[in-house]
Amino acid sequence: QVQLVESGGGLVQPGGSLRLSCTASGSSFRLYAMGWVRQAPGKQRELVARITPYGISNYSDSTKGRFTISRDNAKNTVYLQMNNLKPEDTAVYYCNAHVVITDYWGQGTQVTVSS
Repeated sequence: QVQLVESGGGLVQPGGSLRLSCTASGSSFRLYAMGWVRQAPGKQRELVARITPYGISNYSDSTKGRFTISRDNAKNTVYLQMNNLKPEDTAVYYCNAHVVITDYWGQGTQVTVSS
């Protein structure tokens, strides 16, 4: 069982920045593929970014160039740096850990982009 705890959400103006953090339990974090998924009201979940155990990352078309995912294996933490935020980025952001054949999810953190 892997527990994920997210932090860093909040209210920000358009064009602003936020950094989300997700800390995982367990001693094998370096072996986990990690990702961020978001869900806006009335919309399906959307993959935002993911990073492999080897540090290879990829992004959705809507976040590429604005968001950066990174990981610190010594801290069991994955980050999502979000820059140039837009109102359409408003959503609940969930951290995901893919471990062998099982997916684990955090509780979600709200990001609201509004003036």
